[in-house]
Amino acid sequence: MVRLTGDLFGYVGREGLGEVIVGPLDVVFSEFAVVVPDAVYISKQRASVLTEINIQGAPDLIIEAISGATAIRDRTTKLKLYGRFGVQEYWIIDPTGPAAEIYLRGEEGLSLAAKLSAVNALASPMFPGFSVPLPKLTR
Repeated sequence: MVRLTGDLFGYVGREGLGEVIVGPLDVVFSEFAVVVPDAVYISKQRASVLTEINIQGAPDLIIEAISGATAIRDRTTKLKLYGRFGVQEYWIIDPTGPAAEIYLRGEEGLSLAAKLSAVNALASPMFPGFSVPLPKLTR
């Protein structure tokens, strides 16, 4: 996860796109919906959601690294929550695979756009030209 966020941080910085923030940092969707994702990306256009103490609203991208203890919650509860509150992309990373699930915003919220395995590279329409081979996540 450190390599992925480091590569993304470098790409976003070079391109002047916004901020990549590695948790812990609260994302406050509502009074009763607060999460602490592993990492987020906030575009310049949505910079107003970033405050000195937390994020007030939906980041453009949320990244979660799953473990045995969090996998079900990340794929169900958090997926629905992120879809409901306007997150544009959601990446679930399994560093032990390595594997990744990429969810993109559609008419009905977030839906699975790609399931990646060790032979794939993670890329996103949100970041043209950005690509990270999944095996790099475990090195």
